Amino acid sequence: MIRVHVFYSGRVQDVGFRFIVQRFAVALHLKGWVKNLADGRVETVLEGDKDAVEQCCVKIENHFKGNIRNIDLQHEDVRGAFEDFQIRY
Repeated sequence: MIRVHVFYSGRVQDVGFRFIVQRFAVALHLKGWVKNLADGRVETVLEGDKDAVEQCCVKIENHFKGNIRNIDLQHEDVRGAFEDFQIRY
């Protein structure tokens, strides 16, 4: 199990980013959340099986390759605090 905290910048709002991230995360049985930030970035926390988290990150990068300008990914300690994956508002 791993946990990553990721900030995506670029043209990542108003393009369905949160909904696609949620779809990928749920399909890969990940837990956590995703939300838009006031500064135009999207923030997400993904927690689950190492391969699934890595696969989700690759899927996000590939799906939005023309939109993402920068990715700030930080590994954190697994906390097991989530029951599912949600879009936060």
